[in-house]
Amino acid sequence: MKKSQLPSKVCIVCLRPFLWRKKWQKSWLEVKYCSKRCAGNKQQISGSTK
Repeated sequence: MKKSQLPSKVCIVCLRPFLWRKKWQKSWLEVKYCSKRCAGNKQQISGSTK
């Protein structure tokens, strides 16, 4: 599959688009963050919405 045909999402922390990766093959529907760094910074998002 070509890169242009891969599904994409927007990271809920940094708001940047990211593409599907093979390691997310089984859990793509649950993926919310583009990286471990953004997953670690998720408190910034939840803290700003309270």
